[in-house]
Amino acid sequence: MKVLIVEDDAETAAYIINGLSEYGHVADHVANGRDAFFVASTGSYDVAIVDRMLPVLDGLSLVRQLRGKGIGTAVLFLTNLGGLDDRVEGLNAGGDDYLVKPFAFSEVLARVNALARRPAITATMTVLRCGDLEIDLLKRSVRRGGHEIDLQPQEFRLLEFLARHADHVVTRTMLLEMVWDFHFDPMTNFVETHIKRLREKIDHGFECKLIRTVQGAGYMLGVQGTAS
Repeated sequence: MKVLIVEDDAETAAYIINGLSEYGHVADHVANGRDAFFVASTGSYDVAIVDRMLPVLDGLSLVRQLRGKGIGTAVLFLTNLGGLDDRVEGLNAGGDDYLVKPFAFSEVLARVNALARRPAITATMTVLRCGDLEIDLLKRSVRRGGHEIDLQPQEFRLLEFLARHADHVVTRTMLLEMVWDFHFDPMTNFVETHIKRLREKIDHGFECKLIRTVQGAGYMLGVQGTAS
């Protein structure tokens, strides 16, 4: 099991890490909420043990931001704040369990093991991002570098499909079927024309070109490489 310890007290963190290690678990330690957000955003942890009173970014805000990003890692709040309202606030913020300090390590271990057996939280993704490009699926809006980009409905569908498959090649046939519901090849430059128009709106004026043509294969939305 891989556990992330988000705790600003070094002695407490070391105590938990040593205990987990004795049971064969891998534990990483981060001392503030901001760094924890970037580390936990990889989604590579089974459980995160989070203190509420953290520097830079508090524990509640950290968990809310992770849940907002769709990170389903199970969270055990481990904190001095033990009132009923505190517990409710922690669980409502996206925590899965709540334990008050001082604690017995055996209980921490039991709760971590229980959380690891639960299926991960699944969140409905409402915002897609690729570099500085942001696609809000609820508002049907697109922004890049903080600037609003006006897209026609079919252009939005095309961009959404590319974003859902970011960093993967999508073929011309896939686009015809999934974006336009064509189950035949119109034998025209239909797709190429729409890609060109979308690229002009998304990439024009930006040094980093997001929409790329992969010769002989299809198209890709990603932050690396140069559009051809």
